[in-house]
Amino acid sequence: MTEDNYSLTTEFILIGFTDHPKLKTVLFVVFLIIYLVTMVGNLGLVALILMERRLHTPMYIFLGNLALMDSCCACAITPKMLENFFSKDRMISLYECMAQFYFLCLAETADCFLLAAMAYDRYVAICSPLQYHTLMSKKLCLQMTAGAYIAGNLHSMIHIVFLFRLTFCRSHQINHFFCDVLPLYKLSCVDPYINELLIFIFSGSVQVFSIIIVIISYLCILFMIFRMKSKEGRGRALSTCASHFLSVSMFYGSLLFVYIRPNSVKEEDKDKPVAIFYTLVIPLLNPFIYSLRNKEVINAMKRNIKKIL
Repeated sequence: MTEDNYSLTTEFILIGFTDHPKLKTVLFVVFLIIYLVTMVGNLGLVALILMERRLHTPMYIFLGNLALMDSCCACAITPKMLENFFSKDRMISLYECMAQFYFLCLAETADCFLLAAMAYDRYVAICSPLQYHTLMSKKLCLQMTAGAYIAGNLHSMIHIVFLFRLTFCRSHQINHFFCDVLPLYKLSCVDPYINELLIFIFSGSVQVFSIIIVIISYLCILFMIFRMKSKEGRGRALSTCASHFLSVSMFYGSLLFVYIRPNSVKEEDKDKPVAIFYTLVIPLLNPFIYSLRNKEVINAMKRNIKKIL
């Protein structure tokens, strides 16, 4: 095949979930509701934290930025997915592919570091409350938040830049509901080994580093909780930590399964159900998991609703 033919494929078809008309309608309604609730929940939480001065603390700064990144993830994936349920061609250009993956990778990488920062913040607050303002100053909080965004941008750019070394001459069909790089690698005429290696090294490093911080922080928190004398306080703390840790486990578990497992490029059929968790379910659940069990957030919501009414 000539080099000219290699460069012909600049548009791809996203296969999506199903071609069954009735099932497509049902899935469209379900994912539209998920998208709307996700956007209202996350952007509402961001607005609440911005408006309420009492929430201008490290914990809520991290939470607000996590909500912002979850909104970014939903915006990167869901509108195109909803459009494709009723689109005849379901086409996406290579540059749209790159943009979609860029914002997804930015959001997920920033989420990893923000979740690690939140776990460390909770560790300091519970295990060293008297030193909290020294160990977790606003300056450090802002540096950690900026670091999460910088790492997300750098991580995304590395994979986008190395996509330009690939040419596509095989099937135009991407067996996914969004333009992920792993199924895209299967369509390459050039050996994507370097790209796969970079995914493994950088994604693995980001996830393992942040997971270690999360696990150590929560183990220290659990150790401190079991030393509490109050059964009521212990139960409340355990309940809160359990819900947070469940969300974190689902997020990291799904990312590790998709990007770090062996033969991840060859077995993309398994990725779609798992990808639903880190692109749709987790961004939907996070504002409720981290907010509805939090008295400060609930009280702030009540105060602002009274002002509006």
